[in-house]
Amino acid sequence: MTHEFKQIIEEAIKAKKNGLKSVLASVVDLDGSSYRRPGVRMLILEDDTMIGAVSGGCVEKEVLLQAQSVFKTGQSKIMTYDGRYRLGCEGVLYILLEEIQTDTRFEQAFFRCLNDRKTFEVISRYKKEAGVFEGIGSDVKVEKDYFPLSFKSETHSEGLVFCMEMPPCFKLMIIGAEHDAVQLCQYASITGWEVTIIAGVSEAKTIENFPGANALITTTPENLDVNNIDNQTAVVLMTHNFAYDLRYLVALKETAPNYIGLLGPTKRREDLLSQFIEYCPEVSDAFLETIHGPAGLNIGSETPQEIAISIVSEILAVTRKRNPISLSKTTGSIHSKH
Repeated sequence: MTHEFKQIIEEAIKAKKNGLKSVLASVVDLDGSSYRRPGVRMLILEDDTMIGAVSGGCVEKEVLLQAQSVFKTGQSKIMTYDGRYRLGCEGVLYILLEEIQTDTRFEQAFFRCLNDRKTFEVISRYKKEAGVFEGIGSDVKVEKDYFPLSFKSETHSEGLVFCMEMPPCFKLMIIGAEHDAVQLCQYASITGWEVTIIAGVSEAKTIENFPGANALITTTPENLDVNNIDNQTAVVLMTHNFAYDLRYLVALKETAPNYIGLLGPTKRREDLLSQFIEYCPEVSDAFLETIHGPAGLNIGSETPQEIAISIVSEILAVTRKRNPISLSKTTGSIHSKH
């Protein structure tokens, strides 16, 4: 959810520059089941613009209505939404509404934290009942510093606390710049991931060729900067050149990404890994276990767009530690408990 929170802060800062107030709505508790879990957030601007959503669309109109009193008074409040009769989800949402009041010190620390790919926390104090209460509101903890998102008193008696750890934004590195890389870039961007395209030095490509990309880097495998590859990073090798894929795999050998995907049939993967291990006999088992080839879930994909969907789906499954099956075949909660 980090990318959603990042967008909310960016939009709140933009609204402030345009002279508009903004209210943050955060689902902080839940009785029963709902479309999304506690921790989901949306932003409401003073001109009734809404960024994001806290449910499937039914709750948002009520959030907009309830936010009006926060715009007028600046006082944070808790609203409840009973979806048992309106959503069919058999759940009651507890939503914290607070006017965002960021300052330069927070903004600098927050975006520095994102750029450095460090984890931060969002800590919300609330009560499990509707109304305006002293001391409710959210702080963002960046390293050892706490930054209040809204004005609130120091009274915290009898309150509840919802704390959410926010890892770095998930990042996809696409090594290759052919047509299928464009499709994968677009679907990954829609998912909310930061996307970096790695193109060869002889390829006449610009970032404009890749809608949704955050960066395009022209380099050789030997000069690839791997310093920002972490466990919130997925890599897909799709140069369509065996030798280049091998050289890039060698360049990645000391990194610890969440996922590495290889295009092509099983035989190509076996040949690639066989030669890779010859070049790098000391490579760790942990690194080899991150390699998935052929990349993607077996969902009958044929077109580049469908293949992109299957790859994004596999990355999600690996990241969330799920064994993909049809939800209609599951029992119990859709969402994991952690």
